[in-house]
Amino acid sequence: MPVRIDMTINGKLDTDFSEATEPVSWRQVSDVLAAAELYWLTTVREDGRPHITPLIGAWVDSREGQAFVFCTGPEEQKAQNLAASTSVAVTTGVNTWNDGLDVVVEGNAERVTGVDMLTRLADTVREKYRGEWDFTPDDEGFGHTDASGDSHIAYVYRVSPGKVLAFAKSPHGQTTFRF
Repeated sequence: MPVRIDMTINGKLDTDFSEATEPVSWRQVSDVLAAAELYWLTTVREDGRPHITPLIGAWVDSREGQAFVFCTGPEEQKAQNLAASTSVAVTTGVNTWNDGLDVVVEGNAERVTGVDMLTRLADTVREKYRGEWDFTPDDEGFGHTDASGDSHIAYVYRVSPGKVLAFAKSPHGQTTFRF
């Protein structure tokens, strides 16, 4: 089920693993996902081993619902893994014990194509990273030119959440959102 902008989303506090007495709000989780500059993507290799890598991305609200969007070259390990299994986890947060909120989004990565949708997503990434990441969209993905002048395409993927875990740190609490 797509997570719509106008949906009321309530999480469940896991009291077995929490000092907190209230669940984290979806607004807090969504804000962390939108503000993050770096995410960690976990994919699964064909032999079942995990592959984890840091990457840029964007948390988007659109008519298709809320989702995490990222890109990767077709020759990269991430894309090879996604060809075999679309199951992923996206993680972000802060590297502290008593401050902040860590978030894990579990879902399936779906390839995004079409110049209109990819133009909107490229604009979102460009704005979020203040022009440091500037892609040229076409029907198949984000185009870019490397330092030697060679052109490349990056496949774009969208991860709609199936389950989201939010780990609060002061007080410690684990909130689960299911979609």
